[in-house]
Amino acid sequence: QVQFVESGGGLVQPGESLRLFCSASGSRASMYMMGWFRQAPGKQRELVATITRPGDINYADSVKGRFTISRDSAKNAVALQMNSLKPEDTAVYYCIAQRPDSELPNFWGQGTQVTVSS
Repeated sequence: QVQFVESGGGLVQPGESLRLFCSASGSRASMYMMGWFRQAPGKQRELVATITRPGDINYADSVKGRFTISRDSAKNAVALQMNSLKPEDTAVYYCIAQRPDSELPNFWGQGTQVTVSS
């Protein structure tokens, strides 16, 4: 099992920045990949950014060049720096952890709300 503590969501104006932070505890084997998914109202949950323990990174096309994911494996923590935020980035952001043999996340955080609005 993996438990998460997420923080950093909030309300910002378009063009501003936010940093999300997630600290995980539990099975380190289940934290091979960590990252963030998001779900906007009326839409399916989608990948935002993920990072593996060796450091392989994957971004959604919609956030490339604006978001940066980083990881402190010693602390089982992952952060998402979000710059140049747009209204379409508004969603609940979920921290995830995934085993190396899984195709989908195995564990999900409770989520933190990000709202981008003028």
